[in-house]
Amino acid sequence: MNKRRLVLFSLIALMALACMPMHAAPAPKNVILLIGDGMGPAQVSLARLSSGKALAMDSMPVAGFAKTQSANSAVTDSAAAGTALATGHKTNNGMIGVLPDETDIGTILETAEKLGKATGLLSTVMITDATPAAFASHTKTRKDQVGIAPQLVQEKVDVILGGGRQFFTPKSQTGSKRTDETDVIAQAKANGYAYVDTREGLLSAKGNELLGLFEDAEMTTEAPEPTLAEMTNKAISILSRDKDGFFVMIEGGQIDRKCHANDAPGAIKQTLDFSDAVGKALEFARKQGNTLVVVTADHETGGLTILGSEEGGNAITPNFATKSHSAVNVPVFAFGPGSETFGGVMENTDISKKIAKLWGVKGFAN
Repeated sequence: MNKRRLVLFSLIALMALACMPMHAAPAPKNVILLIGDGMGPAQVSLARLSSGKALAMDSMPVAGFAKTQSANSAVTDSAAAGTALATGHKTNNGMIGVLPDETDIGTILETAEKLGKATGLLSTVMITDATPAAFASHTKTRKDQVGIAPQLVQEKVDVILGGGRQFFTPKSQTGSKRTDETDVIAQAKANGYAYVDTREGLLSAKGNELLGLFEDAEMTTEAPEPTLAEMTNKAISILSRDKDGFFVMIEGGQIDRKCHANDAPGAIKQTLDFSDAVGKALEFARKQGNTLVVVTADHETGGLTILGSEEGGNAITPNFATKSHSAVNVPVFAFGPGSETFGGVMENTDISKKIAKLWGVKGFAN
């Protein structure tokens, strides 16, 4: 081949390569979305500095930030933020799974169900609270936990673990906060769920559908309750039996509660507990190779800052600016197939959109 033909051949080859489409990110079979309620960058840093050890999130190779403003406020609440993360749409503060005009919108969990995947919702607060509710229910107000509880069971979320038993038991039962005699636990059992309310029951539970309610209200996150890591491990062990894969949302809900109280030691403990759950998710994902793990928050709580001494040394002082939420961006960490798409600064609505795109779902959040 003469030089002219070689040059021409090389140019044609380069042009062909340039015109070829880029390879799409791999599609994860499973997605584990972990949400630290109220966990801003400072909460992560405070837990790391105070414990003197790396957090599970630190080992995740992709990092970014998510904006958190809602449709009607620069400072979001958990309902609007949970809805944004679940649906890819902004809504007003206080609204769950609906647009500002109260139109119902589909969630990424519901999309997973349509793909034949198993689904799960876990939280250390009431499972009917804003963030978990946003993934499997639709109501104009987060206060309607009486209405949210049966929706979770009717949605056939395969694994439901957390607090909030008071919204599942009939009005006449001690501790109930329902306004009617509906027994949502009985409904769940009739629909094939196993029901547990203790750590021992959780660890020994059989079957592919599980409802676990460990407190009437929010979990204490202390013994004898199961830890969030134990709940995570159990949920994954059940959901991973599905040949089509699974989607699970796992919330460390008590970070927010401690920061509302400006309780720095409590926030540290809750963030470390959440990190342990992230560790369980990553342990599974590393073994399987087909699981995307995404860690983020719905918003930051407390306006936390961390100060050191001007004289140097390792002493730190956490300071809260408010007992409410703030408008700062929250961290995003990702590991597994498709994780490279989660780097940089994004809207919180982009997270579920990216998951849907990785699954090849068209029209999500349109």
